[in-house]
Amino acid sequence: MKILTAFIVSLIVFSPSVLAAEKSSTLKQIEKTGKIRLGYRESEPPMSFVDENGNPAGYSIDLCARIVTGVKAKLGKTDIAVEYVPVSSSTRFSALADNKIDILCGSTTKTLSRAKLVDFTQLTFVTGASLLSLQSNPVGNISALQGKKVAVVKDTTTIEVLRAALKEALTDAEVVPVSSAADGLKALQDGNVDAYSSDQVVLIGLVLTSGDPKRFVVGRDLFSFEPFALAVRRNDADFRLVADQVLSQLYRSGQVMDIYGRWFGRFSKEIPSAIKAMYVINSTPE
Repeated sequence: MKILTAFIVSLIVFSPSVLAAEKSSTLKQIEKTGKIRLGYRESEPPMSFVDENGNPAGYSIDLCARIVTGVKAKLGKTDIAVEYVPVSSSTRFSALADNKIDILCGSTTKTLSRAKLVDFTQLTFVTGASLLSLQSNPVGNISALQGKKVAVVKDTTTIEVLRAALKEALTDAEVVPVSSAADGLKALQDGNVDAYSSDQVVLIGLVLTSGDPKRFVVGRDLFSFEPFALAVRRNDADFRLVADQVLSQLYRSGQVMDIYGRWFGRFSKEIPSAIKAMYVINSTPE
C-alpha cells in the first residue's frame, strides 16, 4: 500500500501538467526575468493609445501601472522593468496564450466565450457600442445606416452586435471590417464609409484626439452593453489575484476617481451611475 501511495504521489509531483503549471506562473516568471510585459492597443483612446510623445497612455494603462506597483510589492522587488507590447484586435488574446505579454491593458470586453481563451480581472469600465459620423453627413442611429457603409474593427464584439442590431432594425447597410480604430477613423474622414462603429467611450476619445472635434458627431444611442476588464493568462490565479487586489483597493479608496477624471473629465464632469455602481460592486474587501 505504501509503495502504491508513493507511486501516486510521484506521478502527481512530477507529472508534465504540474511541472508546466509551475513554469507558467506569471509572478515567478516576472521575478526571474525582472520584467513585466503590458500588452496594449495603440489607437483606442482614452483607454489605451500612443500619446504625442510616442508613449503608451490611457485609463487602462494607468490601471496597469498600479498593478505593476502591486506586483513589485508582492515580490518585494522594486527593480522590475516594464515593457509595453503593442497588440491588435486579432493578436491580443494569442499574445497572452503564447506568453508574449503578461496582461492585456486596453478596451477589452469581458465575455464568457473569451473566458475560454483568457482569464479576466474584475471589471474596469462599462460602456456600449455607438456610431461616429461627420457633421456634414450625420448618422444618429442604426436605422439611419440604411443604404450606407459602416466601418468596424474586425475580431471585436462590436462587429457581432452591429450586425445583429442591423438585422433587428431591418436596416440594409454594408459592414466594412478594418484592422484598427485608426483605420476606421481614416475611412470615415476619407469618405470611404458613412460611419465608424466602436465603443462609445473610444469614439469620444478619437474625437478629442482628432485635432478637429467639431467635425464629428458621436451617436447618443447605445446598441450593446460592453463590460471592460483586463485580461491575463488562464489558470494563473496568483497573478490575477494581485491584479484584483489592486483594482479593489483603487475602488475602495476612491483613488480610481482621480484616474477617471484624468481621462474622462474633459467630456464627462459627472461619473455615470453605471460606472459608479461598478466601482462599488467591485470594491471587494480584503
